[in-house]
Amino acid sequence: MGATTPELAKVVPAAEDFLPLLGTDHVELYCGNAKQSAYYYMMAWGFQPLAYKGLETGSKDTVSYVLKQQKIVLVLTSPLGPDGEINAHINRHGDGVKSVALWVDDARKSWKETTSRGAISVFEPQVWEDADGSVVLSAIETYGDTIHTFVERKAYDGVFLPGYEVWHPEVPAKPVGLKYIDHMVGNVDWGQMNTWVEFYAHVMGFAQLISFDDKDISTEYTALMSKVMSNGNGRIKFPINEPAEGRKKSQIEEYIDFYQGAGVQHIAVATDNIIETVTELKARGIEFLQVPKTYYDTVLDRVGEIDEDLEPLKELGILIDRDEEGYLLQLFTKPVVDRPTMFFEIIQRKGAKSFGKGNFKALFEAIEREQDQRGTL
Repeated sequence: MGATTPELAKVVPAAEDFLPLLGTDHVELYCGNAKQSAYYYMMAWGFQPLAYKGLETGSKDTVSYVLKQQKIVLVLTSPLGPDGEINAHINRHGDGVKSVALWVDDARKSWKETTSRGAISVFEPQVWEDADGSVVLSAIETYGDTIHTFVERKAYDGVFLPGYEVWHPEVPAKPVGLKYIDHMVGNVDWGQMNTWVEFYAHVMGFAQLISFDDKDISTEYTALMSKVMSNGNGRIKFPINEPAEGRKKSQIEEYIDFYQGAGVQHIAVATDNIIETVTELKARGIEFLQVPKTYYDTVLDRVGEIDEDLEPLKELGILIDRDEEGYLLQLFTKPVVDRPTMFFEIIQRKGAKSFGKGNFKALFEAIEREQDQRGTL
C-alpha cells in the first residue's frame, strides 16, 4: 500500500514521516440526528455498535454514537441544544465529516511538529482519563472546517475514549465485509489544491503519490484536477480535488456550493470481495452510480485478464482499472446525505496502487447524469 510507481519515484520526494502516523483512528461526522444516523450505518452498512457518550454518561451538550466494522470507526455526534459550534457546522454544511482522527504514538509531538511548521491549532495536547487509563489528544485545522485530531492511546484499555461507555443495543447489524479506510478525498475551492498539497507536504510530511489534471479528468461538460498525498507508510492517503474550467458546473463546484466550502467529499472503504459487499449493500437499499452497460463491451480489452467473472461485475455496475502493479475494482454510491455532498467508494485492490484513472470519464458522466436530474449541472 502506498508505494509510488517507478516513474513517480523519480520525481516525487519521499514522505518525511516525522510524526509518524500509524493509521486512521476514527472519522467523526457531525449529524442533525446522530441516533437515526447510527441506525442507518448499522442496518444498511453493517457497522457494529461500540460506544456511547450522552446524558447518561454525563455529557450535557453533545451525544455521540461510535460504530465499528473491522478497522473502520465512525463517530456520529449531535448537539443537545440549539446553539454552539456543532449547530453552526450542521447549519452551514449539513451532515458531514468534522474530524479525520489520526492514530499516533505521541500526540504532543505531533501537535508540536505540525504547529511549528505552520498548522493552526484547534486545541493543544490534553489528557483524557478514566478508570481504563489515559488518552492524549491534540488537533489542527485542515481545509474548510475540517480538522485532524491526533490520538495517542497506548496507555488506554477502554472501549473507545474516556467519557464513553460500552454500547450494546439489540440491533441485528450484520457486517458487509468492509475492512479499512483506503483513502479519503477532500474537495477544495478554485486555485486551492496546490495550497493544500503544500500543507500536507510541509506541515505533515506527506509526499505526492500521483496527480491528475483536467486532461485526465474531464468530459464534454466538466473537469477537475486532483493530487494524491500519502504519508510515509502509505496507510493515510488524501486525494485533494479542485474544480477546473468546463462548459457546465462540475461535481466539485456542486459540492462546494452545497457544502458551503471545502470538505471531505468521499470515504473509500476497502473490501476483499466487492461482489459480495455491493450485492449486500444494494439489498439493504444503498444506491450506486451506474455507468452504461456498453462500458463492459471493451473494458477487458483495456484492463486485460481478471480473476472475476465479468457478468456479475456488469450486473452490479462495478468498474475495473489496471496499473503497473495489478488491477482494482471500484464502485461509488450516490450521496448518502440530503445535500449532494458526501458519498462512499467501495474498493477492492488486486495489486493496484492507483485510483482508477481509466474509469474517470465513465464515472464523471454518470455523476453528470445525476447532477442533471438535480438541476445542478
